[in-house]
Amino acid sequence: MTTQQQPLISGFGVETQPEEVMAGIDLHGKVAIVTGGHSGIGLETTKALVKAGAKVVVGARGVDKAMESLAGLENVDVVELNLADPDSVDNFATSYLRTHNSCDILVNNAGIMATPLTRDSRGYELQFATNHLGHFQLTVQLWDALAVAGSARVVALSSLGHRFSAINFDDLNYLTRPYDPWRAYGQSKTANALFAVHLDRLGKGAGIRGFAVHPGRIPTTNLSRHMTDEEKKAATQAVQVGPDYVPSPLKSIAQGASTSLWAATSAQLSGKGGVYCADCDISPIVADDSPDVRGVRRWAIDPDQAVRLWDVSLDLVARR
Repeated sequence: MTTQQQPLISGFGVETQPEEVMAGIDLHGKVAIVTGGHSGIGLETTKALVKAGAKVVVGARGVDKAMESLAGLENVDVVELNLADPDSVDNFATSYLRTHNSCDILVNNAGIMATPLTRDSRGYELQFATNHLGHFQLTVQLWDALAVAGSARVVALSSLGHRFSAINFDDLNYLTRPYDPWRAYGQSKTANALFAVHLDRLGKGAGIRGFAVHPGRIPTTNLSRHMTDEEKKAATQAVQVGPDYVPSPLKSIAQGASTSLWAATSAQLSGKGGVYCADCDISPIVADDSPDVRGVRRWAIDPDQAVRLWDVSLDLVARR
């Protein structure tokens, strides 16, 4: 049965802290992967999973820096991972599978935002390549390990920014249209949401469930490292849709990790999947021009678009 894209009334909300979500959850014997799990939301996610008893493998571009950030945490390994480099993704997956035969939780957390036009070695636009394709490739390579777990969850960090753009299948990599860093970011975040939709459809028979999450508006994370003060101000204005727009409350970095943790562990989501979540609940569907910051646009959960993106992504990651 398809999970309905409508709130559960979970009892949590904007201000929910990780310890509230994780209360009573025992992850001893479980293994989790958190990409970018050494900074910002990812670090808070790693801390909470470790505290609950999980072994966590962190994928990071800079291993030394990541190990410094994670110093003092037990049961954490750091493995090099550059999501825009297909060989690096291959190497991470190979390293993981060499020492683990299963994966209980995969949090596709790492990402970049509103970068200048940059292309990876294959010519792919960097935000799409990093935020979506790298995580897609990683998940596919870990598929058997997720299936062995029997009840695995894959969490894809999407964003309210999905409202900036649907998927432009005619020009995914900005080869013919003018580049807009925010539309490119929006396209990558829509891709993250659609990824969860079709992953869940393919995986639920094997116990693999997929969720997309919007962490919330968080003013201080490494995600905005490419932005000037003027660009940050423009970003605040860019999310405004409609004359009745009311901004969502700002969250702390820890609060920003709560929805990822809820999607990864909550019994409230048992038997469910393929949905977009925010504020520790399933989000409502809203109109494309809605001012409601809590909802998800239909283009980000459309099953036909999700299938098309999955098939295109398989082709794109096969090219080297």
